[in-house]
Amino acid sequence: MAPPNSIDPLVHRAAALVLDAYEDYEARFGDLTRRARRRFERRDWRGAQADAVARIDLQDSFLGEALGRFEALAGERMRSRPFWAAVRDCYGGMTAGRHDAALARTLFNSMSRRFFLTEGVAPALEFHDPDDGATGDPECPGELRPLPGGGSGVERWRGALRARGFRHRDLDADARAIAEALDERLGLAGAAGTPPDPAAAPESAARPGAASDAPAEATDMAHRGDADIHLLDTVFYRERRAYLVGRVQAEDGPRPLVVALLNDADGVRADAVLLERAQVSMLFGYARSWFMADLPRVGDAVAFLHALLPAKPVSELYSVLGRGKQGKTERFREIQRHFAAHPGEQLVRAEGVRGMVMAVFTPRALPVVFKVIRDRFAEPKDSVRADIEGKYRLVARRDRVGRLVDAQEFRRLRFPRAAFEPGMLDELLAECADTVSAEHDVVLLRHCYVERRLHPLDLYARRMPEAEARRAVLDYGQAITDLARSGIFPGDLLLKNFGVSRHGRALFYDFDELCLLEEVRFRDLPEAREEDETRPLEDWLYARRDDVFPALFPHFLGLSPGLRQALLDAHPGVFDASWWRGIQARLRAGGYLDVPPYPASARLPARSHGAAAGAGTAAD
Repeated sequence: MAPPNSIDPLVHRAAALVLDAYEDYEARFGDLTRRARRRFERRDWRGAQADAVARIDLQDSFLGEALGRFEALAGERMRSRPFWAAVRDCYGGMTAGRHDAALARTLFNSMSRRFFLTEGVAPALEFHDPDDGATGDPECPGELRPLPGGGSGVERWRGALRARGFRHRDLDADARAIAEALDERLGLAGAAGTPPDPAAAPESAARPGAASDAPAEATDMAHRGDADIHLLDTVFYRERRAYLVGRVQAEDGPRPLVVALLNDADGVRADAVLLERAQVSMLFGYARSWFMADLPRVGDAVAFLHALLPAKPVSELYSVLGRGKQGKTERFREIQRHFAAHPGEQLVRAEGVRGMVMAVFTPRALPVVFKVIRDRFAEPKDSVRADIEGKYRLVARRDRVGRLVDAQEFRRLRFPRAAFEPGMLDELLAECADTVSAEHDVVLLRHCYVERRLHPLDLYARRMPEAEARRAVLDYGQAITDLARSGIFPGDLLLKNFGVSRHGRALFYDFDELCLLEEVRFRDLPEAREEDETRPLEDWLYARRDDVFPALFPHFLGLSPGLRQALLDAHPGVFDASWWRGIQARLRAGGYLDVPPYPASARLPARSHGAAAGAGTAAD
């Protein structure tokens, strides 16, 4: 790179303008994020949701503004690729050594790609090195601190809670409940080794018995779980909860620690303590909405979480912390590194029933899938491309309650032709020609979605031992229940549209029939007359487009009789139109149906001033 005094003055001003634009973006991002505390304290849940959506939309809307400012400065040179290349080099020097250099450079890439409609990668016009991912310090200097010193574990937790400044309904009771829960759970872990992973159980499983009523003297003894605990200063917010995030040094090594707080009408209270990696991994998972966390150095927080949750990709951690563009950048780097490390890797048709709307393919050895919208949809689908894209936008802006998979939207990706299994490429070129093209040895995907790969539930239920299949099928029923309580109707409830995660969770990933619950009319199935029994259903049952008959659901699931009966017994409401109408009525009346983002086993015992709103209960 040329020395500063030899740089074209316009190049230097343009690079400075981009850096100023980045800092302007960060200021707006931070303003929206910092509101989360006020929203939580005031219980302004509508405002919190509006801020979450506004922050998602911020970068795309901001890019147009930044490009306008860039063009006003650069004039005709705006269209010069050598000019952009020079600005890129100058900007690289300006951002070198910054803790947020990766985020700043991703904004430059977004500007360059949008202006030039870059296909694949243009190394001269953007920052791109698959091996040069974002980095951070997992010790989070200046942010990660031990619990306040002195006294018992209860006193230390009292100090930690007080330092966050919330108006607790009973600070002492919360501190005591947290300390006791840590003592009990870490003690059990030390006595019995690593406890079994509870993640396969539905989050709404029956709540275990109340915690021990140990006397105060016993509680004030040194707690195993309080010996080495560090918490991040930043409080994490999402939907109607706040979270204290940290780590604890257990006998089996460092483990993640999360304390969940709720704010009810009479104040804040501690609701849960999460210690198991599986629980925390799902809390920070790809089926959850993004956190509002005003982190001074997001790269450090990602490194901290990745050290505690090593199986979770860095790309997903950036996304769940609200940095969706950086999440996409890191995801693409992960894919490139995978192909570089596996020269024989190919993109093949994903397992499961062939989709009528999407062509879905996947690398054999990397758990992601690419989804491309077909040019035409098979009967009875009557949607168009814009409808499908609208469904994905809806999902991105809703509370996903741990049941809707995050889909990253990519444009103009390029792959070598050899990366595709020939039959898969033939299908894409024949049925997705509006989106996929091939020229010489290169395949261009003009638009696609990238998601985590799951085990299709219909295949899982047939392949797995009965006990595991039963757990997954029952969690499928719970997934439908959770989505209903959040105001979402999946539309197509066939098992092929759900997948099973590595934690045993049933997640919904086929969004083309998804809609808001308020848009559906749930009807009871009329009793068939004698003359109707031999006629096709459609000949005697009149239905409008938005009519749904839940009583018909069990007939199309393809489950064995035993699994189907287990599902009907565990979740009868899913197949009852009156249950769905009841959920609609409660939501229409302004009610909120809580779907806790952690299992009942993580929750603290109810105190005398009132029980927590349990899984499946209404709040507000």
